[in-house]
Amino acid sequence: MPLPESGFRGQTDDVHPLIDVRALTGALRDDPPPVLLDVRWHLAGPPGIEAYRAGHLPGAVFVDLDRELAGPPGPAGRHPLPEPGVFQVAMRAAGVAGDRLVVVYDDADSTAAARAWWNLRYFGHHRVRVLDGGHRAWAEAGLPLSTDPPEVRPGDFLAKPGGMPVLDPHGAAVLAKGGVLLDARAAERYRGEVEPIDPVAGHIPGAMSAPTLGNVGVDGRFLPPDLLRERFAELGATDADEVGAYCGSGVTAAHEVLALTLAGVPAALYVGSWSNWVADPANPVAIGP
Repeated sequence: MPLPESGFRGQTDDVHPLIDVRALTGALRDDPPPVLLDVRWHLAGPPGIEAYRAGHLPGAVFVDLDRELAGPPGPAGRHPLPEPGVFQVAMRAAGVAGDRLVVVYDDADSTAAARAWWNLRYFGHHRVRVLDGGHRAWAEAGLPLSTDPPEVRPGDFLAKPGGMPVLDPHGAAVLAKGGVLLDARAAERYRGEVEPIDPVAGHIPGAMSAPTLGNVGVDGRFLPPDLLRERFAELGATDADEVGAYCGSGVTAAHEVLALTLAGVPAALYVGSWSNWVADPANPVAIGP
């Protein structure tokens, strides 16, 4: 069944964070239809543009996570926030405008799509939804794909930072002690048993392990809200708590924030995440469960 539009987090112009394939096919008949953003991306490659060129939802515009949803890597992290002007130019080029609905998707599990959802909300565009199940769900429904570049009418999106709560290293440390800070990475990275990307293994002291794989089913779709609420409650994260999330570089942690939103739990994102935390050798590191 299509998910109904509804307000959340007190924003009167918000829509439900997810949309399913059936509801999207209906929305695409609206005038104007939603802006479709293809944000397929994998940390180890290949570049998402290759998958986009091989076949994308008709009318979708490719958005490069590394270049348009993040700033250059450095001490602030591997995927820090982009400069507002850079993000604004990219979104206008993709057709994002006014209060026009935006639907973002990736391959299936919404990891990259969640970062696009979060960025748009952070920079002030609250009418954005994630296609639950992504490109895979669309293709499995037998719906058409295209290899044609879309005709895009440039938008007038205005990037205004501050639409979503964020954490810096100090805020993350405080939250890990006095609230609930969730580590969205794989459990073995949290425990410090392996670290394939960053120079230091382990986790922020006091953080709880909550891998994002636990937010979705085998088909990549999000678990129902009641199961997500149960999962996060077991970790101590409820709507009565101060909650935040981090990962390696602020991408999968955005997925955690989206899952928490579906569960009715507001949460802040530590955008710099572990890659920013370990850039300062003075920050403590914990290992083990």
